[in-house]
Formats: sequence, C-alpha cells, structure tokens
Amino acid sequence: MKKSEKDRVFTKSREKKFEFDETVAAVFDDMLERSIPLYENTLELICSMIIERKQKDIMSILDIGSSTARLLLKLHNLSNNKQKFKLIGIDNSKAMVERAEKKCLAYGAENIELVLGDIMDYPIKEMDVVVANYTLQFIRPMDRLELVKKIKSGLNRDGEFYFSEKVAFIDRELDKRVIDIYHKYKKSQGYSEYEISGKREALENVLVPFTIDENIKMCVDAGFSSVDTLMQWANFVTFRAKV
Repeated sequence: MKKSEKDRVFTKSREKKFEFDETVAAVFDDMLERSIPLYENTLELICSMIIERKQKDIMSILDIGSSTARLLLKLHNLSNNKQKFKLIGIDNSKAMVERAEKKCLAYGAENIELVLGDIMDYPIKEMDVVVANYTLQFIRPMDRLELVKKIKSGLNRDGEFYFSEKVAFIDRELDKRVIDIYHKYKKSQGYSEYEISGKREALENVLVPFTIDENIKMCVDAGFSSVDTLMQWANFVTFRAKV
C-alpha cells in the first residue's frame, strides 16, 4: 500500500475553499500527523477506552468522517477471539472512501464497512460506540445539535460518543495567544508561513469551532447523561459523552 504523500497542498495558491478532494486525500495522513498535535495519541486513547469497555463479545462501532480509515484499521488490528468489532466508517468524500478501501484491502481488513454518504442522511442504529474525530467542526453550527441528537438516539444503552474538536476560547487574548502557539507548532512540523496562512484562509467559514462549554452543552442538550474531556493540547480537545 502506497503511503500518504507529503502534504504540499498549500505551497501554491488555491482559488477554492478547503474541501476533501483527491488532492487532500492523497496527503491526508501526513496532514493529520503534522497539523493536529497528539493526533496519534488521541487515536490510541480512544481505542484503549473502547477496549476497556469489555461489555460484550462483539461491539458495533461507527466512525463518522472516517477519512482514510486510520482509526478503524487500528481497531481492526486490536480485534481478537475475546473481543470482536463490527466496524463501519462513513465519509462524504469519494476520494477519502476510495483511499480507505485501498488501505483496508492492503491490510486485509475487508470486513470494515465503508459508506460514501452524508451522515445527516445515514441511519445510526444499535451502535455501542460512535466516534467523530475533527468532524463536527465541519458541520454547519445550526445542524450540529441535530446530528448529536441523532447519534445519541442511535447508541445502545450505556453507549459512548467520542469526539475531538478544535475549540475556540471565550477570552479573545487567550484565543489569539493559543493560535499563535499553534502556528509555531505547525512551523516546527515543516510548514511555511505561506502554507499556514493559505490553509487558514481556505478553512475560514468552513471549519467553525465551538468553545469547550458549547460542545459540552450541545451533548447535554442532545440527552447525554455525562460529558467529559479526556485529552487537551491548547485548542485541540477530545471529549467523551455517555448515554
């Protein structure tokens, strides 16, 4: 299986807003590793949390915005005789789903079900765990509560919803300081000022972050009994909501 190419998407000017097309899909794994602090640790933490549930022999898990199936493949590798998973991923990008299918085939994980579609139209039913890593932030703010309600309704009793989001801070000075620190982080990962600026402009009004409190309130309003933060690096946060 060919590895993800080096992310050079924003080394040249792009006329259109950010979208998950073939250009982005081809470099997405590299983009995630270099753009999201502790991304690999986040996946490992979520996998560990799922493994520690130990509630049933077969767990049904849905990954929303599954992109290149990275989380699903990790879970597939953790599956054994004592713990089996029914793994489903959904993404609205054809390029992402096609790349995920090739990865799953290469790693012998043909049992992972990959769906090309809009999560707002997809029926979520009888899931033990739903995951959405850096996905809700791309859903229109007015539609997010509706989606989270749908996720809650589609989870089994004692089901869990794990999601990671880039967040905003109410304190404007703090928000600016954290963004500046994040940009320095990206420079340390090899991105140029031009690339950082280009991506920021492309994501404007496409990625709309909530605050930590807004994300928690959204889950509470959707009917979850509890919501906690599991991991945070500045403005990148992973949450767990329990039915």
